[in-house]
Amino acid sequence: MAAFSEAVLEHFRNPRHSGDLASATHRVEVTNPVCGDVLQLAARVEDGQIREARFLCRGCTTAIACASWLTERISGISLEEAHSVGADAIAAGLGGLPEETRHGAVLAADAVKALLKKR
Repeated sequence: MAAFSEAVLEHFRNPRHSGDLASATHRVEVTNPVCGDVLQLAARVEDGQIREARFLCRGCTTAIACASWLTERISGISLEEAHSVGADAIAAGLGGLPEETRHGAVLAADAVKALLKKR
């Protein structure tokens, strides 16, 4: 079993910004076909800024923690700034991830990439 950082456990136990976002202007869904994790990311984008972001996730501890961290990180930033939020930044923001659970960060990064393509 992977040893999770306190940040991963905190975001898993108390996910931030989880749920539907009725006012979303952008919605994406990404999946990891290997493990079956599914992440839906919704955002309200106005004037080139991500004003609010929410997620729904069916997945492992890391997938949920990464989605939670991601929505905190991208809420309130510009679409340009969001381009820098990749798997490495997500993993680092959570205090590191064991290699066998890194797929959660990749899934969250894939969701941001998909969201940014919706411009």
